[in-house]
Amino acid sequence: MNIIENIEKEQIEKLMEGKNMPIFKPGDTLRVHTKVKEGDRERIQVYEGVCIARKNDGLNSSFTVRKISFGEGVERVFPLYSPNVAKIEVSRVGKVRRAKLYFLRALRGRSARIADDLSVSVKDVNSGISAKK
Repeated sequence: MNIIENIEKEQIEKLMEGKNMPIFKPGDTLRVHTKVKEGDRERIQVYEGVCIARKNDGLNSSFTVRKISFGEGVERVFPLYSPNVAKIEVSRVGKVRRAKLYFLRALRGRSARIADDLSVSVKDVNSGISAKK
């Protein structure tokens, strides 16, 4: 490993201290708890939607979550190791055959549904255990 990779690894360990990161992939329905600062107050806001993309790039890793809000599609990109992301929960495990689910942008209603992956338990994914058989 070179020096930059070592520094990134140390930073990731420091940022993940005390956090339990679930194992998730595109197609999973996520609940992302983010810290929102309004004036001098801070609160937690929950954003729930389908993970349509994941970028694994060390410290710069991120994931995209898409939801339908009032009939309009809304996408939000979250940095994976951001201190503003308080918690990530997996509410459903989806079964897809693509790494990027950008085709969901053109679909509406029932055609945009993702089948459940019954071989993986949501409880195992949230605890961080890789339970793929």
